Amino acid sequence: MSRSWSVFDLADKETTITRMERAAARPGYWDDPRQAQKDMQQLGRLKESVALWRDLQTEAATLLELTDLALAEGDDSLEGQLEADGKQLARSLARAEIALTLAGPYDDRPAIVSVYPGAGGADSQDWAKMLLRMYLRWGEVQNRPVQVMDLSYGDEAGLRSATLEVGGAYAYGYLSAERGVHRLVRLSPFDPNLLRHTSFAQVEVLPAAGEEEEVVVRPEDVKLDTFRSSGPGGQNVQKVASAVRLTHQPTGIVVSCQTERSQHQNREYAMRILMARLLARQNEQRATELAKLRGERVAAEWGNQIRSYVLHPYKSVKDHRTNYQSTNPDAVLDGDLDDFIEAYLISQVK
Repeated sequence: MSRSWSVFDLADKETTITRMERAAARPGYWDDPRQAQKDMQQLGRLKESVALWRDLQTEAATLLELTDLALAEGDDSLEGQLEADGKQLARSLARAEIALTLAGPYDDRPAIVSVYPGAGGADSQDWAKMLLRMYLRWGEVQNRPVQVMDLSYGDEAGLRSATLEVGGAYAYGYLSAERGVHRLVRLSPFDPNLLRHTSFAQVEVLPAAGEEEEVVVRPEDVKLDTFRSSGPGGQNVQKVASAVRLTHQPTGIVVSCQTERSQHQNREYAMRILMARLLARQNEQRATELAKLRGERVAAEWGNQIRSYVLHPYKSVKDHRTNYQSTNPDAVLDGDLDDFIEAYLISQVK
């Protein structure tokens, strides 16, 4: 049993915890409060991880002992309970295995999720609206804080774009599984002949920029424009120009926010999105440079869709990366995404 658990390096983690706790007890540790806070967060995550796996190790050992005892005594009365306990342990192991994938430098941060319709007019814009609702419902079901940061409505229906921030434990780590192109097949409510249409939407998922100086934005590099926010159909919904557009002139990145009545609040949201996109750009440039040094091919295209949602002529949702499939698209579109997210994260465990 001990050999099977060594892959998780629990002893090394426990040694690291002891070392970090000793360091935290030394005089002057909090002289650099920002670094100390980061270390405390890392220490907390290490303790949670070790406690989780030690508890699972204990549960597995207890279950094995009970099984051996029942077999030795020929006691069939515990068979049902042992089977139930085994299934529960398997589920716990699966969730813990997923946690192993969430070890990236940004996985524990809030996620900034943006949805953009592809070509296809009202159908694709309506599909973007459906995806936005799906992520809002997922956040609600998960009891996560969710803030809609920007909405740009389509002329006829749906959305031209939408951005929201999702918080809670490992929000970016989980939602990074949703990054990519999502495809919808259905009978179009916008087609007078009710013909079947295929729509596409792009989902962008970025980690929120941290308080540390990962990205430096000079005020003189950001151009601020204000305008009146608009509602469905393009009509102006406010007399005051409270909507904000920020242009980062060195990179050309443009961000807008118009969900709040306060120009100050919209500017704050826009700056958070801008910082996240600058952080992503910075990391992409580093990855590209590293790939070039290694002689790897660097692709810049969107790529094929990651998931297909079919509402007609049959009902199905299939993730093309993992082949995980559901025959209940209504539940998936109502926020039941955990099985898809977990299947993808498990597939990333090497």
